[in-house]
Amino acid sequence: MSAKLKKSILYWILLLPMIVLVFFPFAVMFITAIKPSDEVLNPTWWPSHAEWHNFVAMWQAANFGPALWNSIYVSVLSTLLALVVSIPAAYALSRFRFRGRTFFRQFLLVTQMLSPIVLVIGLFRLVVWLGLIDNVNSLVFLYGAFNIAFTVWMLQSYFSTIPKELEEAAWMEGASPWKALIKVFLPLALPAMTVTAIFSFINAWNEFVIALTMLRRQESYTLPIQIFSLVSGRYTVEWNNVMAATFVATIPVAVIFAWLQRYLVRGLALGAVK
Repeated sequence: MSAKLKKSILYWILLLPMIVLVFFPFAVMFITAIKPSDEVLNPTWWPSHAEWHNFVAMWQAANFGPALWNSIYVSVLSTLLALVVSIPAAYALSRFRFRGRTFFRQFLLVTQMLSPIVLVIGLFRLVVWLGLIDNVNSLVFLYGAFNIAFTVWMLQSYFSTIPKELEEAAWMEGASPWKALIKVFLPLALPAMTVTAIFSFINAWNEFVIALTMLRRQESYTLPIQIFSLVSGRYTVEWNNVMAATFVATIPVAVIFAWLQRYLVRGLALGAVK
């Protein structure tokens, strides 16, 4: 056995407890999702037989399709809105020196300490005044607004690691500041923007309190509210349906992480090394 193989085996042994800890909740969700209804509460790990039909029954009983589309719609649009507003602001903070710059950065940091539940009553009155109650578009604007401070703070720290000399070289070659920004700066900042977009997407995907306050009809529910409705106010809870819905709800985020993994690693490394 080569020394390299021995090191790999040792590393995997050291990582095994963390891997088990991370995947344990997903294993419990999946095993419970495929259990027959009369075995869900039995103190056994494996079902007598796998009920794959539970996923189909859950999809129909939970109105899962519209809720999945609403979550995708809200998460994607709110993330795009936050990035469109945050990229120019973060660029200005990282490249220019102006009066009030330090105060603005501190203000962004302080806003991250406020929980959305503190502002939910005021936000509800604002949404009612705008006539957007029970409208998923209200969540797009609210989630985008809440994510802007986070995305600006993240992006400006990443943008500061990109040497300004690269843009100056493009200017010397005849490029306008706008063209240098589009052709030189933003491609270099793509890993940072991808990492920030992932975290913004997850924040919008998992948000519960604001969605519960603003939405009324089941047709407008997002996934967290729809899954919550499988438990709330019911005399008996079909835990296999709840676990099946929860397991399926994690798949889009897992796919996004797997798809954008290379950008995630590059973005985290870019922010760590200056």
